[in-house]
Amino acid sequence: MLDPLAALRTPDDPPRDVYLTGTVFLDIVFTGLDSAPVRGTESWARGMGSSPGGVANMATALARLGLRTSLAAAFGDDMYGEYCWEALEKGEGIDLSLSRTAPGWHSPVTVSMAYEGERTMVSHGHEAPRPEEPAPGDPPAARACVASLRPGGSQEWIARAARSGSRVFADIGWDETGRWDPDDLADLEHCEAFLPNAQEAMRYTRTDCPRAAARRLAERVPLAVVTMGAEGAVAVDGATGETAEVPAISVEALDPTGAGDVFVAGFVTGTLAGWPLADRLAFAGLTAALSVQEFGGSLSAPGWVEVAAWWQRVRDFDEQDPAALSRYGFLEALLPGCARPWPLRRAVPTIGFRRPRPAPRRPPAEPGHTNRY
Repeated sequence: MLDPLAALRTPDDPPRDVYLTGTVFLDIVFTGLDSAPVRGTESWARGMGSSPGGVANMATALARLGLRTSLAAAFGDDMYGEYCWEALEKGEGIDLSLSRTAPGWHSPVTVSMAYEGERTMVSHGHEAPRPEEPAPGDPPAARACVASLRPGGSQEWIARAARSGSRVFADIGWDETGRWDPDDLADLEHCEAFLPNAQEAMRYTRTDCPRAAARRLAERVPLAVVTMGAEGAVAVDGATGETAEVPAISVEALDPTGAGDVFVAGFVTGTLAGWPLADRLAFAGLTAALSVQEFGGSLSAPGWVEVAAWWQRVRDFDEQDPAALSRYGFLEALLPGCARPWPLRRAVPTIGFRRPRPAPRRPPAEPGHTNRY
């Protein structure tokens, strides 16, 4: 696997590149629906997959881009929890030493239905029981942390992580209270970068333009990045005044689940590697675009092989706009040789196939007799 931080590593580095904490869901994703399900009818989906979701989307995206990723989360002691733990630890190489199994707690579950370029989700779960032993008082040493801000609530670990030298990147979910009060984002003072989507950014800044929202947010956080869906993304560096905007890559979207998490992972990777702002923004948009072509949040996160396959493909077609491709010229010096053809397709995911049962052993035949079955 390509290590984007190889040239920067020293013996004194912390053992983790990125630390995350949050809730892991089991995601069950249905794709290939022609429309939203209709009440009183049965709809058949042409595709389905299962994978760890929730904070696992971000953790997987970071790990696949070569960052040493540590996740602290509770896992149910049911089969769903066991599957998610094994998929993340053994399948993705994510450090779960700070995670725990909660006895008697069933895993949260989300069912996502993708249609018409959007998705509808139904989730179920209960708050995890408190651990018998107190959690560590401080987050672990890491180059960076990714935090999901809570409107109106402060998370002490974010301030502690920033004081210990971690670079904090933050996103945020929909404000269910409807307040959208910028004063509710107190933890922003500890963050290096804030990456909301356009609707979130405009509501918090009381603006009607994502670009204006990014400029307003840059007054509160060193770096504001606003994603604009099909229009791309814009970033404003509040310290230097630098701005960057990159258009989105046009792709055929299968499932947008987790695309925002993949975008953040791509941007964190480029930032830790020391890339220019515009390159970071372009790479984040590229990884998000590649992810929506597959189903599932964590399952669809691209690694360097997928990025390399895309780069090889777009250069092989004469109809590609050279000016547009030049935006991604920085990839040339980064990417490994690509031996896999485009398009890439992952194996169909499921909770886990059982290993074939061994054939029953036949008792030895008695002398002079033949056993028959």
